Parts: sequence; structure tokens; C-alpha cells
Amino acid sequence: MDCYKLKLLDMKKVWLVITGITLLVATACKKESGNSGNGATVLLDVAYGTDAKQRLDVHLPANRSTTTTPVVFMIHGGAWTSGDKADFAAVVDSLKARMPDYAIVNTNYRLATLTGTNLWPTQINDINSAYQFVTSEANNYQINVSKTAFLGASAGAHLAMLKAYTANANRNIKCVVNLFGPTNMIDLFNNPPDPTYPQLLTIFMSGSPSSNLMAYTNASPLFFANATSAVPTAIFHGTADNVVPIRQSDSLFRRLQIAGVQSSFTVYQGAGHGWSGANMTDTYNKSIFFMRSNLQ
Repeated sequence: MDCYKLKLLDMKKVWLVITGITLLVATACKKESGNSGNGATVLLDVAYGTDAKQRLDVHLPANRSTTTTPVVFMIHGGAWTSGDKADFAAVVDSLKARMPDYAIVNTNYRLATLTGTNLWPTQINDINSAYQFVTSEANNYQINVSKTAFLGASAGAHLAMLKAYTANANRNIKCVVNLFGPTNMIDLFNNPPDPTYPQLLTIFMSGSPSSNLMAYTNASPLFFANATSAVPTAIFHGTADNVVPIRQSDSLFRRLQIAGVQSSFTVYQGAGHGWSGANMTDTYNKSIFFMRSNLQ
């Protein structure tokens, strides 16, 4: 796994807002599609809505059942404006190798544009719809959605946390893996790591915090990090991240600790908005242990 390098997306191409990760894969892997009874099955580009971006991939293990097969739900990054589930292809393959008894769902969502289409909260609405769709298909897929983990990077981590903290009334989502995701949209606007952020966030969020405070508050996982709403969260962040400042994770971790919510915070000294090598191996090892522990 440490051969997969995380690379910062070209911020000039993704609004200069919050970028996700692109995984460089040395070789492409062929995947089978279709239904093979209770054998291992991969269903690609399954529609959960009418838009071309409302598609997800479902990776089902062999010998699965609605009682014994937990789910890992993955969300790509890309500043809410770019990226694709294909960016997580290497991660999916690695998780399938090390968690062969788990189902993995890798989803797309509609992307915002500078011209004003698919603005917030389109993205979280799509994640809610995607998860609702998978839940409705649980018996057909033979998976146990009452044991679900969410994993996301950057903007995808933001969506993963927001989904788990705010739209999880039945508590089926047991935990979240947060790879350098933004947690406080108000702080991101008021203390931007790049001077272009406020202008771009004003478009994406349909206003500034002063004109649309409720939207910024409701879009910030930090404000839902309490004993009632939050779920166990594993946080990973680099000290040299100049895209999503590490203070966003610091604040979240402190709130979770005060609330008594199980959480961990792994800090990589000198790492930016993504990493490779030994840090990547460490992230995989800790994330897999964390998800297995919370989905037993």
C-alpha cells in the first residue's frame, strides 16, 4: 500500500478551495461486473439518481450475509467541485485485500461549478441518497448496513463526517475515518489558508457566514461533535497542510474528547495535504484496525 502516493490536485483547476486526493496507481486492475450469487461480485456505476454523477460501485465479498457482512462507504475528495470515485480505486483494492469479508461502496456525487450549478447542499444530499439507496438494497446485496463505516478524504471526509453526525438517526453508521477533512466552514472562510477562499466559498455556500450563517453552521461537522450526534472518529492530518489547516482537525479532536466520543488523532509531522510511504502504510493499518474494531 505504501506504493500508492497521495497527490495534491491542481488547486487552480478546482476553485482553489478544498482539494481531495488523487491516487497514483502503477497498474490498472480489471474488475468483473454482474451478479454471481453469493460469490464475490462487483457492480459498477449503479445509479442511485438520475444524474450521470449519481453513480456508485458496490464491491461484494463471497459468502456474505445480511448479518455477517459490514459495509465500508467511501467518498472521494476534490473541493466538492472535482474528483471521481476512480480516485479511490487503489484504496478499494487495498481494502478488499485486507478486509475480504467486508462490502465496499465507492460513490460519486454531483459536483459544484463556478457558474452556480450543484451548489451546497447538493453534495451532502447526494451522499444521503446514495446511502439510502444502498440501505434499500441491503437484502439484495446480502450486506449488513447496521454496521457501516464511512471513509473520506478532504471534501469527502467532510461529507462523511457530516453524514455520520447529522443523518444517522438509527446509528447504523458506527464510525468515520477522516483524512484531513474540513470541519468548520466558518473558520475556513474567516481564516483562509488562501486569499481566494472567501470569494469561492461565497459562491459555493450561496453567501458568506455573515449573510448565510445557518448554512455554514449546518455544513460544519465540528458543531455536531457531541455525545448525542457524533460517532467514533479516526482523524489523520499533516502539520504542513496548507489546504485544510490542521487546526480544523485539532478543534474536532478536542470537542470529541470533551464529549467522551471515542476518537484518535494521528499527526504526520511535515506532511501536507496527503502523503505516501511509511505514513501511508500507517494510515492504512490504523484505519483498518479502527474500522474492524467498531464494526464487530
